[in-house]
Amino acid sequence: MDASDASQLFEDTSGARHGSQAGYKPQTGDHGFPGFSDPMSNLAMAYGSSLATQGKELMDKNLDRFIPISKLKYYFAVDTVYVGKKLGLLVFPYMHENWEVNYQQDIPVAPRFDVNAPDLYIPTMGFITYILVAGLALGTQNKFSPELLGVQASSAFVWLVMEVLAVLLSLYLVTVNTDLTTIDLLAFAGYKYVGMIVGVVLGLLFGRLVYYLSLLWCCAAIFVFMIRTLRLKLLSESAAEGRLVRGTRNQLRMYLTMAIAAAQPVFMYWLTFHLVR
Repeated sequence: MDASDASQLFEDTSGARHGSQAGYKPQTGDHGFPGFSDPMSNLAMAYGSSLATQGKELMDKNLDRFIPISKLKYYFAVDTVYVGKKLGLLVFPYMHENWEVNYQQDIPVAPRFDVNAPDLYIPTMGFITYILVAGLALGTQNKFSPELLGVQASSAFVWLVMEVLAVLLSLYLVTVNTDLTTIDLLAFAGYKYVGMIVGVVLGLLFGRLVYYLSLLWCCAAIFVFMIRTLRLKLLSESAAEGRLVRGTRNQLRMYLTMAIAAAQPVFMYWLTFHLVR
């Protein structure tokens, strides 16, 4: 055999093998997963989306049973103008005349449209600011620690809850028919943090005497604010208008209103006197 024939004894199949491998392509779907066709992937995505929707609806339904989200939106419907007017009313309520909450089709209007409407924005921000101011005051006394700040926050929260529960129990015992809700009581009880912040800040800046004077002013202001606000909710219509009404039930309601208002200065002093030295 010559050299040309010898070269034909073995067939070169390397090129064909590479070509066959290069031409092979696994069958995949649109999402790049081998073995999954378009109908199967779409069915899986639809099933997962359905499960997520059902889980969200179930969570919202159970959550609304314990925390009325729709009602909470009403108490946070505020704006800058309302917050400014409300803060002024809490510090200087003596010249305010109309204390009635406005209604629209038997539904109270949003707080941003009525300064007399209760809200949760100011109490919530007041509570947070009070904790921050308390931490600052403890720092000036070289007593700051995360544990002590946590004790301060938990103590203020527990006193707030106990106050609301005590008012609810008193309303039940006195059998007062009122449209006040638990959230309303929580809002009214949280307004005292504004005066507490004012007293502590001024005390840190100007001394303990200024703390006592400013706290005394804020205590008197919150007492007047609570009396004029709650008397429209707890007393009968004629008693709320200022006319003398005889009867044991109306007297109990009047005493309860005064007790709730008088408790605010006590809590304000109890939660702040140790912060100013």
